[in-house]
Amino acid sequence: MRAVRHRGHGGPEVLETVSLPDPEPGPGEVLIAVRAAAVNRLDLLQRRGPGLLPGFALPHVPGMDVAGDVRALGPGGHERRVGDRVLINPSLTCGSCPQCRAGRDAWCASLRVVGGNRPGGYAELMVVPAARTHPIPAHLDHVAAAGLPTAYGMAWQGLVVRGGLRAGETLMVHGAGSGVTIAAVHLARALGARVVVTSTSRARLDRMAELGADVLIDHRSSDLVGQARAATGGAGVDVVFDHVGPALFQASLHALRPGGRLVFCGDTTGSEAKFNLPHAFHSGVTLLGAGSCGPADFAAMVEFCLSRGLVPVPDTAYPLADAAEAHRRLESGAAFGKVTLLPGSAS
Repeated sequence: MRAVRHRGHGGPEVLETVSLPDPEPGPGEVLIAVRAAAVNRLDLLQRRGPGLLPGFALPHVPGMDVAGDVRALGPGGHERRVGDRVLINPSLTCGSCPQCRAGRDAWCASLRVVGGNRPGGYAELMVVPAARTHPIPAHLDHVAAAGLPTAYGMAWQGLVVRGGLRAGETLMVHGAGSGVTIAAVHLARALGARVVVTSTSRARLDRMAELGADVLIDHRSSDLVGQARAATGGAGVDVVFDHVGPALFQASLHALRPGGRLVFCGDTTGSEAKFNLPHAFHSGVTLLGAGSCGPADFAAMVEFCLSRGLVPVPDTAYPLADAAEAHRRLESGAAFGKVTLLPGSAS
């Protein structure tokens, strides 16, 4: 099979197209013919180095977000059939550690991540546990399906599982145009919440309005906190979903109403945030970290998105051999929606 991997760390040029042996499914596994693999920021970070996930090793085949067709079945009984169109939950948990037994499988001690610390979807074929595959309905194509797992899984974990966002509340999310922000707007609107989106780009904000954002804040030319409070009658927003990190962390806290919730899950602008402690505890705000979805939460996310007709926004699709160009596109900041690789014919 053809695959794209990197044997060292560096720029997009370290990605190489190679020929690798076809994988074979073991007990309880399925062989997937990959049709679409969305490019994620983790792919870029681990390519630049060092590897971030425990167990990461070189050479590495990236690609967390995968949609494809079942090509072959491994031994053992399971519900998949050859020809099924599926998307993949990239988080593989053991099911037997104390966290898994307690239903906290997102913190599994033996967590493995497709495309993170095991071979991923930048390949024509891959093997995954059948239990981590989800059927794709006929109305959804492979490219759209590949955009669901990480972006919508992260937004679901942040807004629903951790943040408890409810109908009638106001959410603020930063970073217009990113896959996670688009997912957050889609989910929040479907939950009945009002959505405030911030950005430094007017053009991106206008596109977010087309996707359902209610309030747009250009925080380069206006006061983010003042605008957020003006949009809520002076009260402040109920929830901030922050996946950019320290750049807007303090402003996010000031934009919250007393007793509001700040859910954070990203470090695009750095790994250490400083904030005013007296303001935080006098305001009674709650800080909530959000990570990956466990299997039950992921399944609930997929069911919700498919039942509500939520479809990821595509940016650009590239042939597998152009993986370096796909990485450059995402790194440039020009993408609006998901950048995708097409290892095989995608519907």
